[in-house]
Amino acid sequence: MDIAEPLLAANRARFAAVDALLPPAAPPAVGRRLDAATADGTRVAGVLQRHRLEPGDVPMLWSAADTWQLFPYFGDTGTEGAGLLLRRLQDAVEDEEVGDDSSCVVVWPSRDAEAVRAFLDHGLVPLGALGVRTGPPIEADPAVAVRRAGPGDFAAALELATATFDYTGLVAAARRTNTAELLAPALREALAEDEPPVWLAEEDGEVRSLAHCAWVDATDGNEAGELLPAGRWGYVNNVVTAPGRRGGGLGRALMAHVHRELHRGGATRTYLYYNPTNPLSSVFWHRQGYRPLWTSWEVRPASALR
Repeated sequence: MDIAEPLLAANRARFAAVDALLPPAAPPAVGRRLDAATADGTRVAGVLQRHRLEPGDVPMLWSAADTWQLFPYFGDTGTEGAGLLLRRLQDAVEDEEVGDDSSCVVVWPSRDAEAVRAFLDHGLVPLGALGVRTGPPIEADPAVAVRRAGPGDFAAALELATATFDYTGLVAAARRTNTAELLAPALREALAEDEPPVWLAEEDGEVRSLAHCAWVDATDGNEAGELLPAGRWGYVNNVVTAPGRRGGGLGRALMAHVHRELHRGGATRTYLYYNPTNPLSSVFWHRQGYRPLWTSWEVRPASALR
């Protein structure tokens, strides 16, 4: 997509100004070009991609089946420029047949308050965030038994992993009826191969908490490198404590162990995705030292964009 170099340079300057931890703004994705101009004639542009998923696709766990994703380039035009591109997005969506299982999405640096104003004004809400933790591990609690999971733990691990979506289905994206089926293959493979790692916390001999994690190398040009500073990161994929056992410190003890092990495996920092609208995870992860770097702003269905 032919986005002029000045627009890319302006976005990179904006990213550097709003959050020093952000990598440089990535070159434009392939898609449909959207153009607009501010009141003083400054040009802004965006790239629009449409993604359609099938019921058996794993991203259905968190995504709408039909998604319009906007990649904006509005530089220093702030709220005005972002709003103009969202109106162009609205025009594009109105020209298409839109179903109920659809969304408009913009992933944008979390600390850009001027952009936040535009997103809210156009009906988008913060349904996801990429949070980063850059501090050292917290000392683990020896009173809580934590161990690596194996193939024999599959049933208990899947039950816990699925329970995550029972709750987030109330406060974020709706839970899919085939959630367990979508989760099972990757979890079974991780338990069989011992990589990526899965840790379990036990209480009275029963599995009560799970953490499914990985190591990710962010390099120039790969997907992780577009979101994170270069380096080896620990990725915290899915963490859940059994309903009825939440709030008692199991999750905190589990993550103290997991952070230590991820750092021992070469990670200097860790990251995860969480739902800002989730009243449990949004508090828990901030207490664990995470803070948002990117936020996924969404409106569902796509036709609700205003």
